[in-house]
Amino acid sequence: MSSSSSKEAAAPTHPPLGVIFSATIGSALEWYDFFLYGTAAALVFGPLFFPKFDPLVGTLLSFATFGVGFIVRPFGGILFGYFGDKYGRKPVLMATLLLVGAGTMLIGCLPTYSSIGVWAPILLVSMRVIQGFGAGAEYGGAVILLVEYSPPGKRGFWGSFAPLGVSIGNLLAAGAFALATRLPKEQFMSWGWRIPFLLSMVLILVGIYIRFRVLETPVFRETMARRAGKKQENPLIASIRHQPRSFFVVLGARLAENGLGYLFPVFGLTYVVTNLQVPKSVALNALFIAYFVELFAVPAFSALSDRIGRRPVYMFGALAGVALAFPFFVMVGTRQFFWIAVAFVLARAVVIAAMFGPQAAYFAELFSPSRRFSGFAFARETGSILAGGPAPFVATALVAWASGAWWPVACYVVLLSGLTAFAVWCGPETYRDDIRAEAGANKDQAAFASPGQ
Repeated sequence: MSSSSSKEAAAPTHPPLGVIFSATIGSALEWYDFFLYGTAAALVFGPLFFPKFDPLVGTLLSFATFGVGFIVRPFGGILFGYFGDKYGRKPVLMATLLLVGAGTMLIGCLPTYSSIGVWAPILLVSMRVIQGFGAGAEYGGAVILLVEYSPPGKRGFWGSFAPLGVSIGNLLAAGAFALATRLPKEQFMSWGWRIPFLLSMVLILVGIYIRFRVLETPVFRETMARRAGKKQENPLIASIRHQPRSFFVVLGARLAENGLGYLFPVFGLTYVVTNLQVPKSVALNALFIAYFVELFAVPAFSALSDRIGRRPVYMFGALAGVALAFPFFVMVGTRQFFWIAVAFVLARAVVIAAMFGPQAAYFAELFSPSRRFSGFAFARETGSILAGGPAPFVATALVAWASGAWWPVACYVVLLSGLTAFAVWCGPETYRDDIRAEAGANKDQAAFASPGQ
């Protein structure tokens, strides 16, 4: 047997199991935390932390604190992205896991407005800032860890275990809150809502143990060897200067994926419970089913992107968002559990999954290895400010402006989805690129007028 055939036979078919578990658990913790906060903002933070306002204003203020976490995420992406490109993916992932987890656990310990007055919302916002700062690089680092360990032709599938972790985290959070709401209302509002936040400690301990045992990625080790002794440009500046096309494609691609990813479950949950007067347990159970189905949809769409490309699958998800915008509200408007569940399943397991699954590999492939962490994290989290952070607040405000009508929110969904479809159409195709080579991902020397190339 020739040496080349021996190498092919020895080539790994998947990342090490420790890497898979490390990325999946970290993403699960990050989004368990973020979904918990979003759910609590919709259901309990208004009366507990902003009781001096009427219910609508209290909910709006709760969603405003939800958005604060997104404002600081790009700053976390800048700092940790720089360290991730300079010193390695592993140490950054240890730090971000601790920050996100600590912020969440401490929320479960906070006194409410009735105990310490205005300091309660101040402390709540402070914990949200800690969460957001760590989350600014947690997901990007987990994705890069997986993609840089994955064999060519399978980066979409194996990279999807990071967004799969997001689905697991959302599923756990929805399940935890669904169980907590079974308590009598007085107990739930007094102490029951705290339990899901405190349970995040379990994911923190498991995640730290696994990540401590993971080795640095082979792509980063090769990159370090190539640039040894050479003066290096700041990776964030380099990503914007040399790959502006990739940077803006990520920004645009985030609008629908991130915006709808929070609008449908977070605002949608508030709309169904508050405006339609559907019991909380019914709405949460429907959302729980949607996240369960999404567990299978994310890797399926990601594997499909390995066969036909990232762009077609991503654009399908965005255009599906356009198609679902108005039917979603018609279905939940029936107030029937079956149609509410169908609406949430279509939103999460088709629209979001078709974008979120292939996004992991796509965003990593768009940037060269020496600036991958910085470009990925900062561009992605800047997109969060434009989409995910304000989405629940904007949607709630639109419904209030329209005197309870939902059509302005549907138009908002169409706008976000259309912008994302256009941004991805303008971007390059990457699923066959060599992610180890500095020139392999740098397609921005081509003009913007060559979409898909």
